[in-house]
Amino acid sequence: MGSKKQQVRQGKSSGKKGTEKLAYSASPAVVEEICGKTGFRGELTQVNVRILQGPNKGKVIRRNAKGPIRLKDILILRETEIEARRIRTKVMKGAFT
Repeated sequence: MGSKKQQVRQGKSSGKKGTEKLAYSASPAVVEEICGKTGFRGELTQVNVRILQGPNKGKVIRRNAKGPIRLKDILILRETEIEARRIRTKVMKGAFT
């Protein structure tokens, strides 16, 4: 028998690291509105999307997307619980203006 610290350590290691399963799979969402450009150099586009499948089906959330985005594009979201912060300034960056 080892000391108390060794017994506690052995009890905590119940599985391999990184083997947790995701609760939900990726959810498709359609772009409904383009809000503006954001990011330090204007490389992100803030959009409102409507979730098409999953537990939050029908919910409209604000997300930041990287790359070329147009209305009615479909994005695949890994998670649908976290929403992006609203752009506060009226200055638009990039070619969107």
